[in-house]
Amino acid sequence: MSDDQAAAIGLQQREVKSHQKMRIRSLIRRGVFITMGATSMAMGLEGILIPNQIIDGGITGVSMMLSHLTSINLGVYIFFLNLPFFFLGYKQIGKTFALSMLYGIIILSVATSYLHHITPFVQDVLLAVVFGGLLLGFGVGLVIRSGGVLDGTETLAILIEKKAPFSVGEIIMIINVIIFAVAAFVYGLDNALYSMLTYYIAFKTIDIVVKGFDDMKSVYIISDQNTEIAEAISSRLGRGVTFLQGEGSFTGDVKRVVFCVFTRLEEAKMKDIIREIDTSAFVIIGDVGEVKGGRFKKKDIH
Repeated sequence: MSDDQAAAIGLQQREVKSHQKMRIRSLIRRGVFITMGATSMAMGLEGILIPNQIIDGGITGVSMMLSHLTSINLGVYIFFLNLPFFFLGYKQIGKTFALSMLYGIIILSVATSYLHHITPFVQDVLLAVVFGGLLLGFGVGLVIRSGGVLDGTETLAILIEKKAPFSVGEIIMIINVIIFAVAAFVYGLDNALYSMLTYYIAFKTIDIVVKGFDDMKSVYIISDQNTEIAEAISSRLGRGVTFLQGEGSFTGDVKRVVFCVFTRLEEAKMKDIIREIDTSAFVIIGDVGEVKGGRFKKKDIH
């Protein structure tokens, strides 16, 4: 074996070891955040919602009602009712997703059992709605951001969405409307309405945790002053700009399209810059799910 071949093999082995270490760190990080999220949700359930007879949506809400009616520990219902969705997720969605879901559900079940007899954090129903929703939303959002789920409803919705003319969000909404309607008979109409409000707060909190406060947006700008606009965005907003090649289908004119990614907080400033330079510019602004990579470093807005 030549020296070059030996060096190449050594480099390949080091790359494999480096990749394995990164994967282990990623799994540990995922496990830590799922544990934190599931524990936060358990605290919200046992410390706030259950003492005030307020329920969550999805399988967790069904589990809470069954636990209330039968006096069997909530954690038992959470685990066994979600178990079928673990197998569905494993088969239809993927191994990593399913195992992350199973781990989160186990932690949630154990945590709710452990916290079952704790003193309620709040006993005022309005405070319970607000802070219960915040704790639930924070916990679930943390788990979703780490690649898992704490409720089989999401898995069921993903599978139904493939065969039904509804989005995942619409399917989850339909399921939860049914659950809250049943809750009106179990806990009373007032508590069912409080539960719906709690779910709404949790839903909004999940959105913030998953996406962050600085939601990313993208903009496409078609203008004869494209160079001036691009320079203004770079200098005044501190964002990198990319020129795309565009051609009008009717006129056949070739123009440069300005493309840029920025945060929600910068949207007003972005519009001001475009308006100042070209009031007739054609502008498209849309939401961006995730942004990674790139070498442009953000500057201060001025």
